[in-house]
Amino acid sequence: MAKRRLRNRKVRYVAIGAALATGGAVITLLPSANAADAKTPDQIMTMCERSAVVNGDQRSVEDFGGAFADGFQADNCDYVETNFETFDGPTEKASIDFPNCEPNATDPAKVSITWSSTAAQGQGKYVSTQQGAAGGLFGFLSGSWSKHKGTLDMTVKSATAGDTEARDVPVGKVLHMEFTPKLQRMTGEWRVRVDAREQTTVLPASPEQNFVAPDVVEGPVILPGAAGAPGVVDGTSKAVLEDC
Repeated sequence: MAKRRLRNRKVRYVAIGAALATGGAVITLLPSANAADAKTPDQIMTMCERSAVVNGDQRSVEDFGGAFADGFQADNCDYVETNFETFDGPTEKASIDFPNCEPNATDPAKVSITWSSTAAQGQGKYVSTQQGAAGGLFGFLSGSWSKHKGTLDMTVKSATAGDTEARDVPVGKVLHMEFTPKLQRMTGEWRVRVDAREQTTVLPASPEQNFVAPDVVEGPVILPGAAGAPGVVDGTSKAVLEDC
């Protein structure tokens, strides 16, 4: 019997090793996890918005438009940043066309080009500026966002880059300006906690519950504005010439 038990245990170990070797998923359940307690990211975000404390700030039910009888859906919600990166955004046409296509043209045309490009400030998977500053979660991301160099407050909906430049347009060409914004991406998690409850005469005891909703927020890299003016979008402008 002893040998049989040993053989059975060895078979179990081999099966686990094979699963790991072939890329099999190993699922770890938290002590408080339960299939009946599973939540979608949207449900978790609703719990976060209706938490008693968000990112360390004590809240009232009035902060999310609730009534006293509604109460809170969770005890705590924190945003935890896990990664931050910058990258080039999509290149866009930022001016009208300036042609030098007259049949008798012999010299470059001198033009003054005013160009402008706007980038959305802060768009997340589950939260965005459209939630507004009152009641929404987006403002709570400002603390994480603003620690990175050259960023706007995240409740600002957009930021703009632009300039006026003197350019020469060669004969037989059409000139326009393009702008490639520098963007940034903040990856993180909203972590919601419902504290354990002791049994009362009315309600049974319940264990602590924890839920996580990943979020990815993107927005432009911002250059400081001059003399207190709002910051402008960082990026690269380029003159583009095409044939008439």
